[in-house]
Amino acid sequence: MGSATTHKAPTRGPERENARTRERTRNPERGTRNAEPGTGYTLEKMANVQHLKQRVCQAIDRRASELIETADWIHAHPEIGHQEVEASRRLSGMLQAAGIPVEMGTAGMATAFKAELGGKRAGRPRVAILAEYDALPGLGHGCGHNLIGTSAVGAGLALSEVVPELDGSIWVLGTPAEESAAPNSGGKVHMVNAGVFSDVDAAIMFHPGTETAVTMDRSLAARGFEFYFRGRAAHAAGAPEEGINALDAVVLLYNAISMLRQQVRSDVRIHGIILSGGAAANIIPDYAAIRYRTRSDDSEYLAEVVERVIACAEGAARATGCTLEWKEYMPGYENTMPNRVLLELMTENLRSLGVMVNNERRRSGRGSTDFGNVTRRVPGIEARVAITDHIEVPGHSIEFREAAGSDQGRQAMLWAAKGLAMTAVDLLTEPGHLKRARAAFEEDARKSPSPSGRGRG
Repeated sequence: MGSATTHKAPTRGPERENARTRERTRNPERGTRNAEPGTGYTLEKMANVQHLKQRVCQAIDRRASELIETADWIHAHPEIGHQEVEASRRLSGMLQAAGIPVEMGTAGMATAFKAELGGKRAGRPRVAILAEYDALPGLGHGCGHNLIGTSAVGAGLALSEVVPELDGSIWVLGTPAEESAAPNSGGKVHMVNAGVFSDVDAAIMFHPGTETAVTMDRSLAARGFEFYFRGRAAHAAGAPEEGINALDAVVLLYNAISMLRQQVRSDVRIHGIILSGGAAANIIPDYAAIRYRTRSDDSEYLAEVVERVIACAEGAARATGCTLEWKEYMPGYENTMPNRVLLELMTENLRSLGVMVNNERRRSGRGSTDFGNVTRRVPGIEARVAITDHIEVPGHSIEFREAAGSDQGRQAMLWAAKGLAMTAVDLLTEPGHLKRARAAFEEDARKSPSPSGRGRG
């Protein structure tokens, strides 16, 4: 675990700042893209944009110790979804201390927040930078959300120094409970349902990883269910025939779903845990419960899989004589729809820092995120920055948790903060970027429409 002590900003990492980057920092006019007709760029404007980027990077460097201390504190004091009281307070407090107005309790969630930075004209266009800060039960920050929240706040603090010169505004959104372990998780989905993203033109964020990549890979759509079986208690030795075994129903469902996996597409994932299986070995269990997560490439096929899972549960209840109740314990997560225009900007900005960025991943494997619901409403991109040199380290593991509290993790957070801030500068200095991002979004949405109603209620 990390500590609350103050650290110096890491100066070394797997990807080092190169000579070209140092030259660009000294001479912002050099190394920029050539001005082309129709791009909206002139040499003078490009130089100004590079100067703004240089200033936000310098601002993050000045605040590096404070950002690292906060990331380490959150790492050492993990809080699960909708209980991130201290993490939310510390992150929002850093913004408030810089004079940035912060609204707490956004979309009815106690640990959510919204900080607004106004530019030359308040309101639109608006870029949202998303923060996460929830932990995993029993594991802590095995997904590195201590770094995500701090990177977003670091970007917001840096942008507050240049926002009067930008054409638009910025929100830093504190989004609780991304991990599906907490009941009613999916803070971003609740914000989507509350209309928060109706006032946003682009959404950007960072996630720690085992390789540095900004890709068009999509996450898996996901839904979560709990099944409750009720039977009748009896003495397990003296009169077992008088009982109706609810645990048998759970075991039957578990085995039925294990067989179902063979008969569904290869992109499907169905996995679960038993929540309750009885009180004592000498009592026929009259109550048992199980939780499942179901995932697939797309929400349409996932709906078919869900119907088959429910049929398995109904069959288990009928076979054992139990009664069945079930619920969807969290809102559905849609698969992400990364925006290629934002991908290009984020990639270029991270590379300008000397970070080696791939646009294809070397390691396969996908999870699910409530950011998917956001990217189905507005153009969005998530950058992955490596916090370990060992690509084989799995997420949601002790090894990943330790990497999230390492010097390499801290450096990744600072790079991410700079990449987020620089990309926001791009979007709010050249209107053409947002227009192209919106056009790409609408094209992708036509090819892969969001299912009617999914994630909206």
